[in-house]
Amino acid sequence: MSVNVNRNVSDQFYRYKMPRLIAKVEGKGNGIKTVIVNMVDVAKALNRPPTYPTKFFGCELGAQTQFDMKNDRYIVNGSHEANKLQDMLDGFIRKFVLCPECDNPETDLHVNPKKQTIGNSCKACGYQGMLDTRHKLCTFILKNPPENTDSGSVKKDKEKKNRKKDKENGSGSSEAGNHDQIDAPDAVDRDDDDEDWAEETTEEAQRRRMEEISDHAKNLTLSEDLEKTLEERVNLFYNFVKQKKENGTIDSADKDILAEAERLDVKAMGPLILSELLFDENIRDQIKKYKRHFLRFCHNNKKAQKYLLGGFECLVKLHQSQLLPRVPIILKDLYDADLLEEDVILAWAEKVSKKYVSKELAKEIHAKAAPFVKWLKEAEEESEGSDGEEEEEDDENVEVFEKSDSIRLIRLTAYSPTLTKPERAWRPEDLKRLLRFPT
Repeated sequence: MSVNVNRNVSDQFYRYKMPRLIAKVEGKGNGIKTVIVNMVDVAKALNRPPTYPTKFFGCELGAQTQFDMKNDRYIVNGSHEANKLQDMLDGFIRKFVLCPECDNPETDLHVNPKKQTIGNSCKACGYQGMLDTRHKLCTFILKNPPENTDSGSVKKDKEKKNRKKDKENGSGSSEAGNHDQIDAPDAVDRDDDDEDWAEETTEEAQRRRMEEISDHAKNLTLSEDLEKTLEERVNLFYNFVKQKKENGTIDSADKDILAEAERLDVKAMGPLILSELLFDENIRDQIKKYKRHFLRFCHNNKKAQKYLLGGFECLVKLHQSQLLPRVPIILKDLYDADLLEEDVILAWAEKVSKKYVSKELAKEIHAKAAPFVKWLKEAEEESEGSDGEEEEEDDENVEVFEKSDSIRLIRLTAYSPTLTKPERAWRPEDLKRLLRFPT
């Protein structure tokens, strides 16, 4: 069954049609996924690569996507109804297919990776303009341009060869050549080196052509990376971060690291890899140093925060004697740095898992974390029961938990409605006494 490409048009004789999207849910539990069975046919009707609408679904749903181009399988993780995806496809069509002038879908995208721009041209009304590149999908499009985004020189090469063949066969004419030029719309943001053919033999022109070839090969490599398995993509990300660390550029590479994780579709797992490469027994100082790196992954991303806790458990395993006694204060450092949210910590504390370390060590870590977790729970309960008025700070406001010979956790119930952390604070004079460790 077909539907109008622009579903705002109710005319049954509307000439632009596309197949109704068909979705099939496969797998169970954490492995559940939705296969878009006819994505190739839908994308063909829209004149866009099938990876674009699939990736658009992933961006809108916050889900990972997979492309198996050999078998025409385009997958969005999670269970999603076909009707919901069809409605979401309307958003993709409105942003990336329809002409902003005439609402006609006869448009082409023209990607310029060097200038980081995406042009849009309409064959129906002649509109030429630029897309708003703020949507997350635009990052994917810039790295994976459509096949029709060839450089002007390549197009002209093909046209010249075709005209030369026509002349040799006696079938060419100047009129035919002119007709070809009229039908082919000029690409938006053409490279300047396509204009002057007299200079194509100079060293500068050759250098530019080699750069174009390198960029094209790079784009092909980027596309192939997304077809790799999750394990292979995680390894690619690990090697990328490791190289930044080894060449001494890691401190200012937080944006590049995030972009690479998003490109490889492993953003949620980023903190797990970063923990392995950037943290050691001096984690408390390193949390301050690399806070910006982790915040790019963990801010408002609970899944990434769970992976950060997993990385923390692995780190405790590697430096058990130094870090196991310090578990509560390190968790507080992560919490104060806004890398871990309260509900994520409490959910983690509810269940001992052997996903990252042995069951025995996991129990020890949870036991050491108990004072901090207890403070979070009690402070949450008291903040919920508070009428919002600031309580007087006296001796009754301080409660000391003796958990071992070397650890004291001091909880203060000093509330203020102006505080960003759920209305709780530590008195400055007590910070030094918060936790005591052996030197």
